[in-house]
Amino acid sequence: MLHKTTHKKNSTSLHYAYLRRKWTTKHKAVQKDLWEKHKPYLEHLQLESKKALAGSVAGLLMMSQPVPISLLSQALPQDKPLLKETQAQLQAKLAQELLSILPTEVQPLSDDQEAQISEILSTHYGMSVKPRLDGKRLNRSYGLIGAEQHLMRYPGDTMGSHFNTPEESSPFYSSGMAPGRGAWGYFAYSRESMTATDIMREKYYIAVPTFLSPTWHADVSGHYKFFKYRKMLVVNPENGKGVVADIADAGPAQWTGKHLGGSPEVMKHLERVDGSGKGPVLYLFIDDPHNDVPLGPVDVQS
Repeated sequence: MLHKTTHKKNSTSLHYAYLRRKWTTKHKAVQKDLWEKHKPYLEHLQLESKKALAGSVAGLLMMSQPVPISLLSQALPQDKPLLKETQAQLQAKLAQELLSILPTEVQPLSDDQEAQISEILSTHYGMSVKPRLDGKRLNRSYGLIGAEQHLMRYPGDTMGSHFNTPEESSPFYSSGMAPGRGAWGYFAYSRESMTATDIMREKYYIAVPTFLSPTWHADVSGHYKFFKYRKMLVVNPENGKGVVADIADAGPAQWTGKHLGGSPEVMKHLERVDGSGKGPVLYLFIDDPHNDVPLGPVDVQS
C-alpha cells in the first residue's frame, strides 16, 4: 500500500515538472517572438518604464525622511508632473499590449485582431470602440497616417484668421491651408455663425478614403451622410497616445502610400510629426449616439 502511494506521488511530481518545463519553453518562445517583431518600440517602452520607476523610488525616499513644512509647501505644485508621469506609464502599458497583437507589417487586420484591439481600446479609453458601426466600415482599421493641411472653416477663412492668438498659431501656421474645401464643404456659413463645435471639427479632423468602404456603392447617399463628421478614435500604437477625431475629408489618394490623413493638431498630439511624413495608427469608430465624447486628445483611463 505504501509503495503504491509513493509511486502515485512520484508520478504526480513528474507530470507537474513536465508541464512546468513545457509552459516555460512556450513562454520564452512567445517572449522572444514579441521582441524580434517589435524590438525598437519595446526598448523605448522599457526605458520609459525605468524612468517612471526611478521617479517613484525617489518619491518614496523623500517621504521616509523628516521634511520641513516650508519644503512641503514648495513641493505641492509638483502634483501635476506626477499625474503626467502616471499617464505616461498607462500609455506605455497600452502600447506594449497593442504591439503584442499587431502584425509586424502595417497591413489590414484580421477579424480576430480587430476584435481584440476593439476590446483593448474600449477598456483602456472608457468608450465603445468598433471597427464596424451601423453595418458600415472603412477598408481598414490599421494604416499609415500622413499630415494634412488646415481646412477652410467658412468662406474667406485664411491662415491669418484661422487662429485666435500667436501662441495658438505658432506650432501649426507652417502647415498652411488646403486650396479646396473638405469633402462636406465648409464647416460654417460665415465667421459670425461659426460655433465652438465647428472649430473643433476642423481642428481635430481626419481624412479617410470613404469611397473604399466595402459597401459604399450599395448606398452612396447613405454612406455619405454616415461618414460626415463621424467620430473615430485614432491611436498611435507605438506610444499609446490617442485622439478623438472626426471625418471631415476624403482621401488621401492611394498612390501616396498613406491610408489616412490627420490635421496638424492630430499629428502633433500623436507624435507623428517626426520627419518621416507618415506612421502607423489604429483608427476605429466611436459608438457615441448621444454625442457625449468630446473631440480632442484623450487620456488612457486604465
